[in-house]
Amino acid sequence: MSSIPSAATGTPAVASRRWWTLTTVALAQLMVVLDSTVVNIALPSAQTDLGFSNGDRQWIVTSYSLAFGSLLLLGGRLSDLIGRKRTFIIGLIGFALASALGGAAGSFGMLVFARALQGAFGALLAPTALAVLTTTFTIPKERARAFGVFGAIAGAGGAIGLLLGGVLTENFNWRWNLYINVVIAIIAVIGAVLFVTTVPRQGPRPKLDVPGTILVSAALFSLVYGFSNAETEGWSSALTWGFLAGAGILLVAFVLWQRRATHALLPLSVILDRNRGAAYLSVMIAGAGMFGIFLFVTYYLQTSLNYTPIQTGVSFLPMIGMLILAAQLSTNIFVPRFGPKIMVPFGMVLGALGMLYLTRLGLDSTYAGDVLPALMVLGFGMGSIMPASIQTATLGIDRGHAGVASAMVNTSQQVGGSIGTALLNTLAASAATSYVASHLPATAQTAAEAAVHSYSTAYFWGAGFFAIGAVLAVSLFRTRADTRARAEAAAAAADKADQTDKSEGSAPTSLAPEPVVAH
Repeated sequence: MSSIPSAATGTPAVASRRWWTLTTVALAQLMVVLDSTVVNIALPSAQTDLGFSNGDRQWIVTSYSLAFGSLLLLGGRLSDLIGRKRTFIIGLIGFALASALGGAAGSFGMLVFARALQGAFGALLAPTALAVLTTTFTIPKERARAFGVFGAIAGAGGAIGLLLGGVLTENFNWRWNLYINVVIAIIAVIGAVLFVTTVPRQGPRPKLDVPGTILVSAALFSLVYGFSNAETEGWSSALTWGFLAGAGILLVAFVLWQRRATHALLPLSVILDRNRGAAYLSVMIAGAGMFGIFLFVTYYLQTSLNYTPIQTGVSFLPMIGMLILAAQLSTNIFVPRFGPKIMVPFGMVLGALGMLYLTRLGLDSTYAGDVLPALMVLGFGMGSIMPASIQTATLGIDRGHAGVASAMVNTSQQVGGSIGTALLNTLAASAATSYVASHLPATAQTAAEAAVHSYSTAYFWGAGFFAIGAVLAVSLFRTRADTRARAEAAAAAADKADQTDKSEGSAPTSLAPEPVVAH
């Protein structure tokens, strides 16, 4: 007996196509997210092979971060202008070619250029992937499941990169940490051609805000470079403060321009929405706190417990498992019932507790008794924060602004990671120096204890990031009653606009929030 599909769900074939679209988008997101950590594992081998100095080594990471961070909003806006499917495929092909160029690099300069090219195409790909998801899944239950998967990958991709990087470096060579992207991209391109739909444009083609693009790209470049420079040159460097001050001035100029621009790159209404702004802040703070987990736990496992890269990657698997579990429970059960005002602070508190637990680690600690419990708590915390925040950040956004709204998610995570890198590394280095100075004469044992002490300092401040995030999330996210009332009003307005459009012979162009979802 055949059933007649509803207008909301569409035919089974259409529903199946949506889930294949999710698989394609998830592959692209995984490729971008794991790239940062998978390359970090390969750096020592690449340095030996190509013969560059320790001072130059940072540029392998920084060149990617600068291009990625500064071009994200432009990448998101381009997906709004030239179409999601086209932008998505261009991003995949460009990222794959840049990865192949980096894998084949015969010199340090070529590798840095390839990494910058990766960052540029990553800035095109990452926001477009999220925008495709946002415009594909509009049914509440399906949207919850889709964003649960996407949020889990956003949070766990770094840990997966550690494992994959260890396996590829130990069993092949460092170049395969870049070549692997080509394999993933080929599969994703085939999926995009077959399953990602082309949405017909409604109304005239919007124009690119060139002055706004220049201002915000320069501001984000200065911000990322300033924090990267602080990591290597310290906070006393005039260059550090010069770039950070320049970033502040450019951001102010960008906001002032957006208030009067006819075709604004980032309409201020996108970020001034209370729930959406809270979601962006939560993603940024979680990104800053997460840095301490991956970097310093990796250092501890490899230098203090003498784990191999593969063993280190495997050690993060329980955390990934808890993150995936929490992401599915959060988006399918807890967020619809309690809303982000409860779930995001809950995740932040778990993050703070997990980081505080890590401060207990010493040279005689064990993985099972001391590291594993903290990683599992942190995994559940991140699984509660990221999917709820990402889903809220893109909920109810106008279809024409889905790309730039998605880019703000990636930008928030990137800026948070840059801040976390600079601050936690600086605090850890200062703590190690102070420890050695107060435990003279310095010995190998003293150096080992100083390293563990520096990690504990980073964990403590990382816990502080999460604690601040919990307070901000509680304060800024709307209550369920307020959210429901606004959603019902928006749905009523959308219905009214839909009736008007039908009477005029045109189709609606916005993605109004569904009143059944309590955010």
